Amino acid sequence: MTSSQPRDEPARTTTFTGAGGITLIADQWGPADAPPVLLLHGGGQTRHAWRDTGAQLARDGWRVIALDLRGHGDSAWPETAAYEIDDFAGDLHAVIARLGRPPVVVGASLGGIMALATQGRVARQLYAAVALVDITPRMEPDGVERIVGFMLAHPDGFATLDDAADAVAAYLPHRRRPASIDGLRRSLTEHADGRWRWRWDPRFLTSKPEFADRDPAAIRRRTDDMQHALTDAAARLTVPTLLVRGAMSDVVSPDSVRHFLDAVPHATYVDVEDASHMVAGDRNDLFTAALLDFLRRDDVRHSAASAPHHG
Repeated sequence: MTSSQPRDEPARTTTFTGAGGITLIADQWGPADAPPVLLLHGGGQTRHAWRDTGAQLARDGWRVIALDLRGHGDSAWPETAAYEIDDFAGDLHAVIARLGRPPVVVGASLGGIMALATQGRVARQLYAAVALVDITPRMEPDGVERIVGFMLAHPDGFATLDDAADAVAAYLPHRRRPASIDGLRRSLTEHADGRWRWRWDPRFLTSKPEFADRDPAAIRRRTDDMQHALTDAAARLTVPTLLVRGAMSDVVSPDSVRHFLDAVPHATYVDVEDASHMVAGDRNDLFTAALLDFLRRDDVRHSAASAPHHG
């Protein structure tokens, strides 16, 4: 950034109310009256995964909202471990109602599943446009199992942030380990026993037997069952749609992409080189550039600007 460029404004933290009255925390950037872009992170992440992207989108004139999903980050943990897709979809429907107009929705992994599932519940178009980040209705079970394995690998947390950084580096060997580990403070919390634990509710996974037991056959059945419902939901999309895939992804395969484009033939597709499932974290520069190209398209800007307001 040069001295002639304006500094990015700090994020404004706000509160939404999701399904069943659950409290959801979000960061916002950009003008309050601009067309909204809603950023939905993946399972085990927080709203801070979008920090750099959110600031850049706001600089481009959008109102950007990065949401902590239920059980993640600073959002509340439901008392009854309500973490089925319908629970997340209920939250998204409530947030959109609060916004008062259809947003552009950008959903990574769980966030993308949430976006599709929510659209599948209603006939009218909920979004001005959709960008799915390394997620399609057809998921590779081996990739899903690897994610679950990492998320459940350290139930007692870590003695130090360095230990957590070592675990992340082993899980993402293609990514250069950052010189500073301070960023992990946004993803972990130090508990009273001195251990650092991820900032998400373990019941998000342990409440589901197939994930808690890490049963490959059961995980495959779950992904197969989801595929049919999510394919039907994707086929309902008529708004501008983008699929961004990490070229090294083990969750979204080329076959998965073809299946999605068959269901949503008007969608466009971008591969991000040197990126795995964690596209925005692996190559934030390329990911954000691809997303900005999409948001600057005439059809997307028109859809976002003309989306009807709802009281």
